[in-house]
Amino acid sequence: MNRTGRVLLVAALVTVVAMAFRVSWNALRDIANAIGADHTAATLYPFVVDGLMALALVATLVLVGRDRAFALRVLGTYTLASLVLNYVHGLVPKLHGATVDWGRLADWDPANWALVLLATSLPVGSIYFGSDLVAKVLHHRPAPIPTPDMNAKKSAETISNRSTADLTESTPAPVAVTAVRMPDPVTVGFLKSTLPLKPVPTALDSTPAPAIERRAVAAESPRPRRATGRVPQVARSSRPKRTPDQLLAEARTVTADWPDAKLTAEGIRLAVHTSPANARTLRETLRSERTGKAVA
Repeated sequence: MNRTGRVLLVAALVTVVAMAFRVSWNALRDIANAIGADHTAATLYPFVVDGLMALALVATLVLVGRDRAFALRVLGTYTLASLVLNYVHGLVPKLHGATVDWGRLADWDPANWALVLLATSLPVGSIYFGSDLVAKVLHHRPAPIPTPDMNAKKSAETISNRSTADLTESTPAPVAVTAVRMPDPVTVGFLKSTLPLKPVPTALDSTPAPAIERRAVAAESPRPRRATGRVPQVARSSRPKRTPDQLLAEARTVTADWPDAKLTAEGIRLAVHTSPANARTLRETLRSERTGKAVA
């Protein structure tokens, strides 16, 4: 939007706000007269309520973060209070002619007390919240808008940081090497002559060397090997393995005087010294026998 459009938009907004303020003027002035304000105070009362709304609106446009949230809460609170007072002014015709008794905004006492408390507390709240909003706006420091020069400088710094080596020392300059000419080789004529070797008898070469026998040797283990064979008969349990019939007979004898609540698989397992699976089988058999006896 161009500059002319923005100016027209702001002018239209100011016009609408001014007309709305004029419409709300009569209601807030009559409310002020009803709660005991004199002519001057009643005339200034609309500025206290609606004026703080305008101040809070400007603060929301300037502040950011938590301060902006606080300004929005103040704006919402005073907007709701102005709406309630205008609504009460419309419901009570006596307020229009200033014929209502002082301190009487509603016939029901609790509602009247709440409305009087609201109307009388708005000026005090305007002093507190208005001062706080003005202080927040004056102490607000907006973030600087980056210019093209700042962006170019930042990009140059980034490029220089990326191109800088991570080494603490720079690469040393190359050292020039001077070529040195070596002297020519000289022929020497007093070398040691080659003498004929002494003949070696070949009888030893025909004797075959004894063959080395290779056999596997078990590697030594640092710890003793665990036995994996069958368990000796001496180490086995001396108790013979019982048949299912023997287990059932023993369970009948042990649980003969047990109540039904005590007849559990765990109790049978501990009493008969058998496995959990056998204990469950014995429990079901004994319960079925007791059920059959009870039916008979």
